[in-house]
Amino acid sequence: MESIDYHEQYSETEIDIWELRLYVAGQTPKSLKAFANLKKICEEHLEGRYRIEVIDLLENPQLAKGDQILAIPTLVRKLPEPVKQIIGDLSNTEKVLVGLELRRII
Repeated sequence: MESIDYHEQYSETEIDIWELRLYVAGQTPKSLKAFANLKKICEEHLEGRYRIEVIDLLENPQLAKGDQILAIPTLVRKLPEPVKQIIGDLSNTEKVLVGLELRRII
């Protein structure tokens, strides 16, 4: 069985901007922590090549249906495809990096 290193599949030249959506419900401590953790991860590993859209489901609950959001906070990677989801406050950096199939680009 062939082993695939997903961390290697995206190179700097293949992806211009990573599009990420963070679904939250108000400015709860868990939502704020998820945003802070995501911003830190993006700054360290994507170096300005990312866009974060925060969607507050208290203000726009209908938007949960499009990305099939079942829990919050939830991070959705829209680009690069395929779409990926990570649920939680994103405090486990390694889990987030694996979930996003992201590696630090040197």
